[in-house]
Amino acid sequence: MFKREDTVKVKIGKGENTVFVGGDAPVSVQSMLSKPASDFEGNIAQAVALEKAGCEIIRVSVPNIETVPLISKLKEAVKVPIVADIHFDYKLAIESAYAGVDKIRINPGNIGDDSKVKQVVDVCKQKNIPIRVGVNSGSVEKHILARYGAPTPEALIESGMYHINLLEKFDFDQIILSLKSSNVGTMFNTYMSAAEVCRYPLHLGVTEAGTLRMGTLRSAAGIGGLLLNGIGSTIRVSLTDDPVTEVEAGKELLVALGLKKGGIRFVSCPTCGRTSIDLVGLAKKAEEALKSCKKEITVAIMGCVVNGPGEAREADIGIAGGKGEGIIFKKGEIIKKLPESELLSALLDEIERL
Repeated sequence: MFKREDTVKVKIGKGENTVFVGGDAPVSVQSMLSKPASDFEGNIAQAVALEKAGCEIIRVSVPNIETVPLISKLKEAVKVPIVADIHFDYKLAIESAYAGVDKIRINPGNIGDDSKVKQVVDVCKQKNIPIRVGVNSGSVEKHILARYGAPTPEALIESGMYHINLLEKFDFDQIILSLKSSNVGTMFNTYMSAAEVCRYPLHLGVTEAGTLRMGTLRSAAGIGGLLLNGIGSTIRVSLTDDPVTEVEAGKELLVALGLKKGGIRFVSCPTCGRTSIDLVGLAKKAEEALKSCKKEITVAIMGCVVNGPGEAREADIGIAGGKGEGIIFKKGEIIKKLPESELLSALLDEIERL
């Protein structure tokens, strides 16, 4: 099996704007601009917001020649590598390369015959631009679908590997592969099998995952399971929402899996009959107050004094509630006892001093 550290290391961008994907590079989080491609100002503003949120790779649709100039405008506005999303017209991929794009995402099956794919490859080789082969359930070739009867994992992998072999035939190896499905089980099984045969880094995602709540859950199930198996070098949590929420969800997922440092790791209990404070409200307020905190610490919000410090002994700092009061503890040791109304402010003060 090709785990992430075994895959080809692909370079995206130049100089200080470079992001590596695959090999020993950390798992990166990406998103896609959702404004109409013709709205240059809106896309630029969205890209700036994504960069501020910590997005490491930004993809933009290039549906026609009139939208190619957006690439250079985005590169002037942000330092994040820009990926051109191309469908149907190989010339748009070539023009995007000349416009300075950092990566091209294509489905080689819908941009023309082999000679047109070769023209794209030749320009990408000249400009040192990697290519993501993007296959999903809706883009599998008809003859492959006919053989398998549906976009099964086997069908998705056959399509992806065929196009990788085509790029390799033209002496190109700066490749990233995605094999997405809106079905979590299909997506998971596809990537697990792909890791057995593909030496290139895999871009993970559950396509059309849904709205913020359900899409995040479905993405966490599919993407998280693969990452825990050592599979996947870059991810997108696809949500029907502001793209910034995709980045936030992706970063939080990596932190939860121990694959990304930076930011608070929260531990909080689900409450029980022993809970005598507003633990739910307290936990939500603490999480919101510490949303932008970059300290690499574990914070516990626990419901009862009896078990709180014990169950959360490994937390750097935490709260455990009592009847109208509670304690602040560090590494399981009680340091303060306070009324409930003072617990949150005291916790934030202690974290500030850490």
